[in-house]
Amino acid sequence: MKNEKSGRKLAVVAIGGNSLIIDKRHMTVEDQYAAAHETCVHIADMIEAGWTVAITHGNGPQVGFILRRSELSRHELHEVPLDACNADTQGAIGYAIQQNLYNEFLRRGMDKNVVTVVTQVEVKAEDPAFARPSKPIGTFMSAADAERRRKEDGWEVIEDAGRGWRRVVPSPRPVRIVEEPAVRELLDAGIIVVAGGGGGIAVVADEGGVLKGVAAVIDKDYTSSLLARRIGADLFLITTAVDRVSLNFGKPDQEPVDHMTLAEARRRLDEGGHFAEGSMAPKIRAVLEFLEAGGGEAVITDPPSIAKALRGEAGTRFTP
Repeated sequence: MKNEKSGRKLAVVAIGGNSLIIDKRHMTVEDQYAAAHETCVHIADMIEAGWTVAITHGNGPQVGFILRRSELSRHELHEVPLDACNADTQGAIGYAIQQNLYNEFLRRGMDKNVVTVVTQVEVKAEDPAFARPSKPIGTFMSAADAERRRKEDGWEVIEDAGRGWRRVVPSPRPVRIVEEPAVRELLDAGIIVVAGGGGGIAVVADEGGVLKGVAAVIDKDYTSSLLARRIGADLFLITTAVDRVSLNFGKPDQEPVDHMTLAEARRRLDEGGHFAEGSMAPKIRAVLEFLEAGGGEAVITDPPSIAKALRGEAGTRFTP
């Protein structure tokens, strides 16, 4: 399984932002760094086995922390826009991954470099998601505060199951990774790259191609799939909280799956009821997009199972 142009095995590994937070008692920056270390050890195993890797990551909880700090301090300081929150977390999480991998390479005597690319991802202004904001961000508000933010700041707000009001933003589909050429050059040089954090910083282009950040959240798995397709990855690996995908997840007849073809995965997704929206369903769609574009293989598993999954001993494997 080698990239024909380079002769190297090339993979995109997507890790979740929630994987950096073990539980509610371990949410500090130090806790997240320690959690990143565990994941990086498993990715280093993969790199030591000969893979060149582009790493993507989620950032939902981390963006939420920045927004909360921003809200609490707005009586003294300016609030942080969502696109800047995304950029901030790309740098901070990238730093944790970079340093952990650097130290792991040092420990193993591996001559490898790793770098983080702050990544903009273009979305279309006419994407239907902009007419139907659906992604909750930030903290809960009273009805009065929500109405004030709607009037003064133009926020879209919704009432959330009796728990209060929240801001919602669009979740458009990614169409272009702006820094893709730089990512390609780094990978071609054998450098491990952290890119597309949090699905990328959402930007739109005007008629002249000039970019501007927008308040939107791009699904990390869709951007990861786009990156995998664009760089010609041999493998698209998504890590999550479970060691493999299950049909009828959370039900009495839950059934773990070791292997699915593209056709079977499409059929199961279309049937509904197997994969939850907001968790596994986007991952399955991302895998399908990768395979339908000519990708060779995709795997969904948890970080500790990466090495076993690459040997076909764990995880759920998806093939054309």
